[in-house]
Amino acid sequence: MPAAPLTPVQPPKTSLKQPPAAERVYTHIKEAVLGRRYEGGTLLTEGDLAEAVGVSRTPVREALLRLEVEGLIKLYPKKGALVLAVSAQEIADVVETRLLVEEFAVRRAVPASAQLIIRLEQLLEEQRQLAEAGDLAAVSVKDRCFHAEIVRNAGNEILSRLYDQLRDRQLRMGVAVMEAHPGRIAANITEHGELLEAIRAGDADGAAQVVRRHVSRVKVLVRGEDR
Repeated sequence: MPAAPLTPVQPPKTSLKQPPAAERVYTHIKEAVLGRRYEGGTLLTEGDLAEAVGVSRTPVREALLRLEVEGLIKLYPKKGALVLAVSAQEIADVVETRLLVEEFAVRRAVPASAQLIIRLEQLLEEQRQLAEAGDLAAVSVKDRCFHAEIVRNAGNEILSRLYDQLRDRQLRMGVAVMEAHPGRIAANITEHGELLEAIRAGDADGAAQVVRRHVSRVKVLVRGEDR
């Protein structure tokens, strides 16, 4: 009796599911606000956002409510959502919090592990490459990652989570500084190099001094008081 022909086994079909509509709208708006494509003072309408992302207005409303809670926009019924500008008080608050966290963290991170040194070297090199490519948003992300890596290596999870809550504000301010002061990009990279050298040398006091000078400059530059 002849054997039945073998039926080829078809590989299971895989489909890349898109994120929910509200999540796509949320990501679209948030990235545009943090990257300053939607500047402070811009009025966003549900209709325009729905068209831009290709969804109905319902998920747009859900995303806008979420972003209002995060303090990035202010909703005005029947008008739209206003992108909030970075206020002087917010700048002062973020810088003060960063100084408290980062000075403490860099002292705790010294003496540094070989893994931390390697990771900081990698982030610094990536920042240089992105700066050469002119990608300001990506440079700002790497800048923030450099500092966050040091905070994570301080060994305090609560402090690390607190620092992560500043992420969005840091990224937005970082892009603002680099757009207004292009020369600051190279200065940031130089200061990161100085910080890395102090950490590598086991100089906790020197590293803390670099952090204070580096972070304090943000407040001056975002306010447009370059000196």
